[in-house]
Amino acid sequence: MIQFQSKLPSGGKTIFSVISALAKEHNAINLGQGFPNFDGPNELKELVKKYLDAGKNQYAPMPGIIELRQALANKAHYLYGKNINPDNEITITAGATQAIFTIISAFVHSEDEVIIIEPAYDSYRPSIELTGASAIPYELEGPEYIIDWEIMQSLVTAKTRMIIINTPQNPIGKTLKEEDMLKLQSLVTGSNIIVLSDEVYEHLVFDGKKHESVLRYPELYDQSLAVYSFGKTFHSTGWKVGYCIAPHHLMKEFRKIHQWNVFSVNSFVQYALADFLTRKEHYLELSSFFEKKRDFLTYAMGSSKLKALSSEGTYFQLYDYSEISDKNDIDFARELITSTGVAAIPVSPFYASQRQDKVIRLCFAKTEETLSKAAEKLSRL
Repeated sequence: MIQFQSKLPSGGKTIFSVISALAKEHNAINLGQGFPNFDGPNELKELVKKYLDAGKNQYAPMPGIIELRQALANKAHYLYGKNINPDNEITITAGATQAIFTIISAFVHSEDEVIIIEPAYDSYRPSIELTGASAIPYELEGPEYIIDWEIMQSLVTAKTRMIIINTPQNPIGKTLKEEDMLKLQSLVTGSNIIVLSDEVYEHLVFDGKKHESVLRYPELYDQSLAVYSFGKTFHSTGWKVGYCIAPHHLMKEFRKIHQWNVFSVNSFVQYALADFLTRKEHYLELSSFFEKKRDFLTYAMGSSKLKALSSEGTYFQLYDYSEISDKNDIDFARELITSTGVAAIPVSPFYASQRQDKVIRLCFAKTEETLSKAAEKLSRL
């Protein structure tokens, strides 16, 4: 048998794959993996078909079609007051995860350190480790999950190359506030630290609050690359189309990797998205849409012993199960599937330490019928 050395010796199946497979095996209601069980907008699908029929089936330009980049520049100015050059500050990517991988590959070197805020999206760490760098975790503590910026400052060393933030944050549903962004800006200004800002849930911020993008903060933006997702935004996760916004001096390096990694993203979807974005309501209505789903699930779970934690954004909500079971969260999640018929995601895999806080994550990007059935089952616990 051929011998080789694994570049990710500790890597295995993601918890999402494990839970989804188990849910399918037991025909459980899947509130685990973060995807809607309803389709994207009909108008957008019709636009995709329009451009397929129009023959937009060949390679797009490496950075993405200019029509879409211009639409995104217009959107960034409208939402965040930021003038973005569509020629050299925006690149269309094959989903947000590809953008994240490309950013880390472009700027992080062996022996560097990257600070990640945990619980963290599970692609960050392996992407860092593949460069030979070290992921330095800052563990947030529930139920508030607030960043102590003095602790964050203490993690910064001469080797710190990057800080990754995620707002609104998966899996905890928390958002960074203006105070957080100003402290982050103060921390990195004058240093060689790059900020990777994962903002894929930018339009899913609740209770009248606004999304605090790095694009709002000029000094911070100068050292940042921000990542976004059309799949998350328009309920079409299988399309795997996202984008990255960054100042030219950083985008130039990003594109050096992007051109050899993906080169370009499917053309017909780009043309469709460019048209679809001309109507602001397509993204402005999303916060209200998902806030109603959050509130529906919270109300439906009112009699459950599962305790809802605050969800300020994303389409996830954490639930504390400590009144129900002493089991670790992975075992509890497995038991939920096999005995209750509902799939949830345990939170410990989002921590390098596998920290046990007895919380699970439920996804409420589902129809009300699905949420109602799941809540009825969970309320029997």
